[in-house]
Amino acid sequence: MSGSDMPLEELLRHLDRLAQQSLSLWDVPDGAKARLINVSENATYLVEAPDGYRSVLRIHRENYHSHRAIECELAWLEALDRDGVVTTPGYYTGRNGDPIQRGKVDGLPDARYMVLFHFVEGSEPDESGDMTEGFEELGTIAARCHDHVLGWDKPKDFERLTWDADAMFGPEATWGDWRDAPEVTPEVAQVLEKVEQTIRDRLDAFGKAPDRFNLIHADMRLANLLVDANGTRLIDFDDCGWGWFLYDFAAAISFIEDDPRIPAMREAWVRGYRSVREMSDEEEAEIDTFVMLRRMALLAWIGSHIEAPEPQELAPGFAAVTARLGQAFMDRIGA
Repeated sequence: MSGSDMPLEELLRHLDRLAQQSLSLWDVPDGAKARLINVSENATYLVEAPDGYRSVLRIHRENYHSHRAIECELAWLEALDRDGVVTTPGYYTGRNGDPIQRGKVDGLPDARYMVLFHFVEGSEPDESGDMTEGFEELGTIAARCHDHVLGWDKPKDFERLTWDADAMFGPEATWGDWRDAPEVTPEVAQVLEKVEQTIRDRLDAFGKAPDRFNLIHADMRLANLLVDANGTRLIDFDDCGWGWFLYDFAAAISFIEDDPRIPAMREAWVRGYRSVREMSDEEEAEIDTFVMLRRMALLAWIGSHIEAPEPQELAPGFAAVTARLGQAFMDRIGA
């Protein structure tokens, strides 16, 4: 049984043992302990010691990223920070000289990669009210990152996930098949089959020119911004990979695509983006395609991660709302 097939409570017990015993792989203070703060693709722990030391341990999902892929993520983090594009979290090098450690405990069928990040001060922007200011900043940061990758001399053998139509809808889809998600009734499936084909056709026409399709963060939500008196930091690059630049807006509204504030948030994001980088009217008009691409991917993600608390909470009604959004999308474009 793989870790992803294991009941969550059992998996977390094993991961907790792995977290505690793995701290010795880095030069952390005596008495340091790890405490789970988030579980999704990865398990994330806050590491604290009596002397006030804090860091963040990420234990990767098994068989999701290779050692080389994680190296490439860290290389981009470093480059963005070094080149003054956006402040990103640093990381600690292990006692063996490698920032990426590997560990295993009895009960886990596969070893896990781990990275220990610097603790980042700050709080997430408030998402309860008017979010236009935050989304304008998100658009500005996205454009800076996109400009950066176009001029960045990437390391040789650069390896990251690809977020294209095949990765979302193909037989080996990264997050699984949306058809297997909870509450995908025959009526819902009938609509979403048409939505998928419409998305595929429009993405084929839009193309993958390097100034449209390149290295992206792929999860640039307000929840991944930390703000304090020293400025804004962008965190959680675990999903960064090859994708369309406009997908970064779609990711920014993950799970709230039906929120009535979306038009204002989209306008603010585009305004922020255009303050840094050109976006044609044709590209702006295609944003809805990427929103539906992301929404369909999230439906699949819920189905393939249903053991975790967040997907369980999101699942009720998610498929039906996705179908409603998809039908509205097709109606708008005359599909």
